[in-house]
Amino acid sequence: MRLYMQENDTSPFQPRDIAVALGLLTRLPIRLPDEAYTRGAQAGWAYPLVGVSIGLIATGVGLLTVWMGLPAPAVALAILATMIVTCGAMHEDGLADCADGFWGGWERIKRLEIMKDSQIGTYGVIALVLSLAARWFGLTTLVEQEMLWAVIGVAALSRAGMPVVMGALPHARDYGLSHAQGRPDRRVALAAVAVAAVVGLVTIGWATLGLLVISALAVWGVILLAKAKINGQTGDALGATQQALEVLLLMALIS
Repeated sequence: MRLYMQENDTSPFQPRDIAVALGLLTRLPIRLPDEAYTRGAQAGWAYPLVGVSIGLIATGVGLLTVWMGLPAPAVALAILATMIVTCGAMHEDGLADCADGFWGGWERIKRLEIMKDSQIGTYGVIALVLSLAARWFGLTTLVEQEMLWAVIGVAALSRAGMPVVMGALPHARDYGLSHAQGRPDRRVALAAVAVAAVVGLVTIGWATLGLLVISALAVWGVILLAKAKINGQTGDALGATQQALEVLLLMALIS
């Protein structure tokens, strides 16, 4: 039985990967046995489906606030707050840590030390303020244009880049959340992109093709930057990847 479980754990895709991904990337009440999380990075193909779940919840809140008669900026704020709370601000934390570490240290070891520090610095604050402002502005425009369903597509597409970065770069540390999950193989990363593309086509339409090109360029930029700054990737770098993609995709949609 143990041998079967080990072989099963190495299979490319499993239905429980969706629950594993939700447990890793959200604060939703997902209860799984510890051994389920040993798949770690192999569940990366389901990261866009986490975006679908978060996007559905946020869109539901958005539709409710529209029904209540709130103006577009308030609706966008409710959507943004819902996404942050649902994820426990995990990705925002990664963005702030990367901003502080990448530009607050002069060498790799110092940058990693800064990223591990729980205190937030000037670069982190600026990155968060700009990111939140850009996302709020983008969401406000989507609400005004009656494109609320696009929130789901953006949430899915912005999470498809994470397994790509995980597979492209080695771990910058020999510990931490990202290291504990391992590295996905190429099939997992490609599957994540494929899942996100399907979700995008359903919720956004053919504009998804352009968004995929933007995402590819942005992920390539993240990979080059992370390699230059810390010679690898961490959980913070993955969170920053999601945040950067979400901002870029929202700006592209409303332009």
